[in-house]
Amino acid sequence: MPLLLAFCGCEQEEVDSRVVLPENLVVSLNKQENGQVQIAFTAEKANFFRVSFGTEGEMPELVSGNQASFRYTEPGVFTIRVQAHATEIDFISEETSVTISEADLGLGIPDSGFSSPESYEGYSLSWQDEFEGTTLSDDWVAEIGDGCPNLCGWGNNELQFYRRENAGVNDGYLLITAKEESMGGRNYTSARLKTQGRQQFRFGRIDIRAALPKGQGIWPAFWMLGESITRTPWPACGEIDIMEMIGGAADGRDNTVHGTLHWDTQGTYTTASGKTSLGENAIFNDRFHVFSIIWTDETITWLLDNEAYHEIPITGDAMDEFREPFFLLINLAVGGNWPGNPDASTNFPQQLVVDYVRVFEKE
Repeated sequence: MPLLLAFCGCEQEEVDSRVVLPENLVVSLNKQENGQVQIAFTAEKANFFRVSFGTEGEMPELVSGNQASFRYTEPGVFTIRVQAHATEIDFISEETSVTISEADLGLGIPDSGFSSPESYEGYSLSWQDEFEGTTLSDDWVAEIGDGCPNLCGWGNNELQFYRRENAGVNDGYLLITAKEESMGGRNYTSARLKTQGRQQFRFGRIDIRAALPKGQGIWPAFWMLGESITRTPWPACGEIDIMEMIGGAADGRDNTVHGTLHWDTQGTYTTASGKTSLGENAIFNDRFHVFSIIWTDETITWLLDNEAYHEIPITGDAMDEFREPFFLLINLAVGGNWPGNPDASTNFPQQLVVDYVRVFEKE
């Protein structure tokens, strides 16, 4: 009896050692929009699969079924590894690489669009920023935080925490990037720049050439506040919104921009606005456009690609704040009362690209 047991034990060990490895592992890759990659795989005799997408420090993770997806947030070349397992330690593997470009992430810079002239008859160029070099000029101040404690959510229930690091200058462009990341108790970061205390303007023409981001809850803006805001609270200081876009896939969102005034009328908040939209199937993310105002002591006129689409008279004592100096602001907000919050359709990061800002004074 002891001899029989010994024989059976050896036989069982021999059977256990004959692990059958999977065969014919086939991997296919589908690169989708905004950094999304889907990978499908099959193998004969596989009990389960593990997949890694080639990011730093990542280990192959167990997946359910025969496909997996991943969204990259940084450009680069990544090696995707698929393992078809018989047991945890017995497997075959296949590797494939994927290149993620800035364009794949929605961060590419368009190579076409409208450009405005560097001079206009009857005007002289008084100030400009072409965003050359590698750093912002001293004319810009970065605002930091979420507006708290005095103006939490920046007065609009916005969701982002502003950081200096989200604004950069590269290849002749100002790049403001909104990211889905936690900081300061907020789930998103972005940047907001202003010329307050550095440059102020009163009347003239302002041109801003830019390519806008897109998506639900994305809110880029070029605007102005009265230099008197430190002593005259909003809205009595006046606000001129040169361009705002509330992002989203629906018609009238990613393809529409707004020009607005905010002011005080004898203690009552007052606002007036106009808007314009692009043609069929076009959005402001596709190419560069020039957003402008022509500001006189009588009217403010809004233009898109040098075509006027809205005008508001500013004569009379009730709107005298618009005959005082203003400073510029550029920001990319996430969420808020007007655009609403991001949803499952919103991809991050999002990028606002500014080619130049030019201010002309009447001669």
